[in-house]
Amino acid sequence: MKDENIKWIDFKTVEDFMVSVLVKSGVPEADARICADVLIKSDKLGIDSHGANRLKPIYYDRIKDGILNPVTRLEIVKEGPTTAVIDGHNGMGHVIAKKAMQMAIDKAASLGMGMVAVRNSTHYGIAGYYALMAAERNMIGICGTNARPSIAPTFGVENMLGTNPMTFAMPTDEAFPFFLDCATSVTQRGKIELYARQNKPCIEGWVIDKDGNSKTDATQVLKDLVEGHAALTPLGGIGEDLGGYKGYGYATVVEILSAALQSGAYMKMLMGIENGKKVPYPLGHFFIAIDVEAFTTASDFKKTTGDILRALRSSQKMPGKEKIYTAGEKEFIAMQYRSDKGVPFNDELLDEFASLAAELQLKEFEDIFSKD
Repeated sequence: MKDENIKWIDFKTVEDFMVSVLVKSGVPEADARICADVLIKSDKLGIDSHGANRLKPIYYDRIKDGILNPVTRLEIVKEGPTTAVIDGHNGMGHVIAKKAMQMAIDKAASLGMGMVAVRNSTHYGIAGYYALMAAERNMIGICGTNARPSIAPTFGVENMLGTNPMTFAMPTDEAFPFFLDCATSVTQRGKIELYARQNKPCIEGWVIDKDGNSKTDATQVLKDLVEGHAALTPLGGIGEDLGGYKGYGYATVVEILSAALQSGAYMKMLMGIENGKKVPYPLGHFFIAIDVEAFTTASDFKKTTGDILRALRSSQKMPGKEKIYTAGEKEFIAMQYRSDKGVPFNDELLDEFASLAAELQLKEFEDIFSKD
């Protein structure tokens, strides 16, 4: 977000407000703090598409609609030395995912590797939060999730696959880890929601209509995605010339790993609508932790990884470009920049939070989210 027409609010205040809203919605306080921590982490890293702006539409509203259980009931349905399957019973996705990744990490600490598959979960914020949990323990973290249908297969126009991120985090000897958290579509709903809030058009090639033509009106695109009149393009874009089939293939990999291992829901089962009524989005996730010390020393792994990243950044640059970045670097820069600024709020998000504060009688927050 650019600084014009933006009000910055410190992280602690925003996080405390999110906790209060979730507790008022019936989420136990300990769980509410996990959810808020995931959301604020996104804002700290500069990933505005998955931070505080999703509190109301993705969590608060779904709890009110009865399609998201505020009290999370985790059930371990199968477990082995290095694996497990969890049923989240449509509880808070952040709580389910954090528990699942912690299980994978614990198994990796004991036996070198751990993998946990989850069914009947819900939206869990940024996938990177959970991969970073592993990197902080000198492990490789990998995770992914399916989502409600958004992506059309190559040469198709029907939204079939979710945005399905495949996320990696790896420790380095630098101040920040290697951290790749991105959808397998060219863009994702969260970014289009952000563009709609800012009254910005989508970029040509992000979204196609039923005739395969690009759509750029962000507000209309959000409606059309829900109604099945539009679809996101996979990484690589429309057709095969720029490798769209690769993004389509990776999205399918994530769909399979998010459903087939745990007998979970997939594709059109995740529409959130049944017989014209709202129903839960029973998402599936997978979490993998790999202890690098099962292969080499942590210090050697981190140095080699750091050397690779430094070599990439110091390679010859394109004319007119001053810097080459490696994955995780921009998020680190954003975190440093925002450390004493907080979360950027535009007028629409301020109105949304002020309305929530008034509705839930959180009077101590009402003036904070005013436009003055």
